[in-house]
Amino acid sequence: MSNKNNMNFFQVAQGVWGMKLTFVNVYMIANRRGVKKGWILVDTGPQGSANKIIAMAEALFGLGTRPAAIILTHGHSDHSGSLEALLKHWKVPVYAHENELPYLTGKSSYPPADPTVGGGVMSLFSIMFRRKPLKLGNKVKAIDMEDGRIDELPEWRVIETPGHSPGHISLFFPLNTTLIAGDAFVTTKAESAIYILNNLKKLSGPPRYLTPDWRAAKASVIKLAALHPRIAATGHGPVMRGRELQVALEELAQNFDEVAVPNSGRYIKQPAVADETGVLYVPPFKANKKFIAASIVVGLAAGLIIAGQVSKSML
Repeated sequence: MSNKNNMNFFQVAQGVWGMKLTFVNVYMIANRRGVKKGWILVDTGPQGSANKIIAMAEALFGLGTRPAAIILTHGHSDHSGSLEALLKHWKVPVYAHENELPYLTGKSSYPPADPTVGGGVMSLFSIMFRRKPLKLGNKVKAIDMEDGRIDELPEWRVIETPGHSPGHISLFFPLNTTLIAGDAFVTTKAESAIYILNNLKKLSGPPRYLTPDWRAAKASVIKLAALHPRIAATGHGPVMRGRELQVALEELAQNFDEVAVPNSGRYIKQPAVADETGVLYVPPFKANKKFIAASIVVGLAAGLIIAGQVSKSML
């Protein structure tokens, strides 16, 4: 499906649409008629995506439309990068889990990425991702987790799924068991540039390079598998459905330590510790031999690319 501005988007389920922005997905959910008016934006993609998101919204809901609210599965830069630009265009509330607020209100930076986890070049590049918090102030509200629902999206349940970030959440629609999982698990290999840029399908654990608590991440996957979703839309990768999804998700839950957790890395033996005030403890960084060797190769490759560009410019 595409609109007049050639902005491609796809349907997830009835009343739910998604769009891939470079390597991350955003979603729009329309409330059912007779339940609640309006629609919700889930995540905002990387910086520079605001115009594409607005174009998608207007293609779906009409010129001048705006969401009833924006919900963040978490605040990592690839999921919140266009939030400030969108809030200049749309004056709407933003919701996130209480434990995610420090990274959205200027109180704390996220734990450092772990480029040593392997799996592909995206892991090495993860050290360049923004860690500093946004400063949204009172523009962002904590989700009431006692109720587990958001007024602007009354039929969807909010599921606490920490691990990839301290306040990560997923959204679940019981009527047709549609799950928006954020990065609690993904449907591609997030560490591989080939997989993630080409949207190749493979149900996997959360992106390894930005997951600072593997025990919590495992518990979150087990919790989501127990919902037996028939449709799953994640932060990275294509939509998965039906038996293919349920078999793969059950296998991930049962074999999480073997298939999702890296063999080595900063947060394997000790997780980062955080609470509602932000990060409290980060284990020390130790570079292994594979990481050092891979860094040298990537550095040389980058140097050759830059040298080639310089040579072309001098001709």
